Amino acid sequence: MPIRTRAAALAALTATALAVGAAATTQAGAAPGEVAQKNASAQKNASAQKNASAQKNASAQKKAAAPRFLAASELPPHPTGWTAGPVTDGFPEQLAYCLGEGVPAYDYRHRLFHTELDTSAVQVTVVTGSPAKGKALADRLNKEIRTCAARLERLYPEIEAEGRFFGTLPVEEGATVHGLHTETSYGATDVNLLSVGRDGRTVTVVGWGQMGDFDDAPLAAFKKTAKKAVTKLH
Repeated sequence: MPIRTRAAALAALTATALAVGAAATTQAGAAPGEVAQKNASAQKNASAQKNASAQKNASAQKKAAAPRFLAASELPPHPTGWTAGPVTDGFPEQLAYCLGEGVPAYDYRHRLFHTELDTSAVQVTVVTGSPAKGKALADRLNKEIRTCAARLERLYPEIEAEGRFFGTLPVEEGATVHGLHTETSYGATDVNLLSVGRDGRTVTVVGWGQMGDFDDAPLAAFKKTAKKAVTKLH
């Protein structure tokens, strides 16, 4: 076939194909631009629904996984009773004297408790990324508490501090109980009890303190509180 004749045939075939395509589109009742817009709108709606569902599921999982906190009635008994504050985001400054510089960055939440006298308490919880990370954090916190007395004496020459280890508790992945007594050069004395407990990837620290020495600390009752703090997490 001569080149001119072949070109003419191809042109005629192309024109026919375009005409058939246009007719089919017209019969379908929609222009190409309208079809594209409808498809894009459908994809956008499907994506929005998927994102909303994912956000809802994530929110539900977060709510379900949020650790529970101690109630005021679960603390060591006190003559005036306890008042519990709200659960608040962040690491509590009430534990900074032992843990302030040794706490890794996590999303901590805490609750403060107080009495009408000088006795106070605090609980902090955190959900780490895995049981292994939870164990590492608990080990780190226990180490910081064990070395707290020596660090306080080094940083504050006017303070004499003594730390004691009161053993472990058989609850979930375990809990430890510590004590700390401080006395200043001007005669002020304080005693604190602290526990570190873990349930899987969740770690909690409970602190209790008042004026006095180790003889004034309700150790047996605090151990019950420390155990309750772990069993109540999830």
